[in-house]
Amino acid sequence: MNTLEKRLLNDFQRDLAPSPTPFADMAEELGVTEEAVIGGLRTLTERGVVSRVGPVFRPHRCGASSLVAMTVPEARLEAVAEMINAFPGVNHNYEREHRLNLWFVITADTQGHLQALLQHIERQTGLATLSLPMLAEYHIDLGFPLQWD
Repeated sequence: MNTLEKRLLNDFQRDLAPSPTPFADMAEELGVTEEAVIGGLRTLTERGVVSRVGPVFRPHRCGASSLVAMTVPEARLEAVAEMINAFPGVNHNYEREHRLNLWFVITADTQGHLQALLQHIERQTGLATLSLPMLAEYHIDLGFPLQWD
C-alpha cells in the first residue's frame, strides 16, 4: 500500500465536515489532486480493502432503519445473501453461527417503505424476516489509528 492509500484509510475515518466537494477537501489536506484521492479510493475498493465510501448518519435522523435476521437453509444461504445484497438500502450483511444465520441492516426513506422492502424480501426469498429496530441509541466509535510497518 502506498503512502496516499494509507493516509486515506487512516486520516478520514471520522470528522470530515459536510461538503459539496469532499474529495477535493481531502486532496487539499493531503497535498495531492482530487483525481489522486478518487483514484486511491477506487484502488482500495477494487482490492477489497474498502467496501464503502460515504457518510454515516446517526440512526433515525434520515429515514428509517432496522437490523434484520433470517433463518436461511445452508444450501440457499449464498443465493439468499446475494438477493438481499441487491437491495440498495442493505448493508452490514453477514452470516452468523445460529439458527438465525443471516443478518443485515436495511435503511429506507420512511418506515412504510422499510416495511414494504422487508415484505418484498420475504416474497422474493420465501423466508420470514425478523426486524429488530433500534430502541436505544449507543455510540460506538469504530475508528481507530492504523499501524503501518
